[in-house]
Amino acid sequence: MRRWGLPRPGRARDLVKAPGLWKALGVAGFLGVAATGAVIVRSERRRRSYTPEEIRERLHRRLEEAREERS
Repeated sequence: MRRWGLPRPGRARDLVKAPGLWKALGVAGFLGVAATGAVIVRSERRRRSYTPEEIRERLHRRLEEAREERS
């Protein structure tokens, strides 16, 4: 049974005419873009939730940890 309406093997030119394949690829592409956007928005929201003082404190702490690892 040919699931996506794909042509038989060896007929690559017929792939252009397989509407089920292009529909599936289009939906997968759309979902990928939407998921990427959601991840970016989530990380941006997390980043903006810190006050400037908290960011400064975290950076100083990370700098000290890096200096300790070098020694």
